[in-house]
Amino acid sequence: MSGEAFIDYYELLQLSSNADEDTVRRVFRHLAKKYHPDGSGHGDAKLFNLLVEAQRTLTDPGARAAYDAKYQQYWNRTWKVAAEAADGQTIVDDADIRERLLALLYVQRRQSARQPGMGDMELARVVGCPPEHLDFHLWYLREKGWIQRLDTGLLAITAEGVDQVEAYRARVGPTRMIDTRVGRGANDAPD
Repeated sequence: MSGEAFIDYYELLQLSSNADEDTVRRVFRHLAKKYHPDGSGHGDAKLFNLLVEAQRTLTDPGARAAYDAKYQQYWNRTWKVAAEAADGQTIVDDADIRERLLALLYVQRRQSARQPGMGDMELARVVGCPPEHLDFHLWYLREKGWIQRLDTGLLAITAEGVDQVEAYRARVGPTRMIDTRVGRGANDAPD
């Protein structure tokens, strides 16, 4: 299981996480007959092997305890994702972060065309976004073709990204752009 996607053995065996060993064995036998590769018509070797792995894990007390700890972590992450998805503000905040990243890279390119890049950690600090969340935004901006990774390893805005920033600025007006002058906060009045 290490390095691979988590497999919910309880879901695979169609069991409650409270099922006892006898129930696990009984359900496994039923499903093993159904999906055995030598079975008539419905054989599925890959699924069968997963069922065997699930049955071995859930009927060995030590292996099951270790699995149950991972199972709990998996569901804690899943519920956290579900709660975040239900919060409509997350998407608004994410769009704002991407807008700010593009604006920063735009200004960096404009001010220093020979050294247009910024590092991942530098961007995370300036934007105030945790590095693990920044990866999502950088992926999106790269997929859109708005940023690129330079030979130096730094990130820089592309010509398409410049067009995107300028088109956005034209739609919302200059007051929405980030002021990058040192010592100025987002809420400070202009000079």
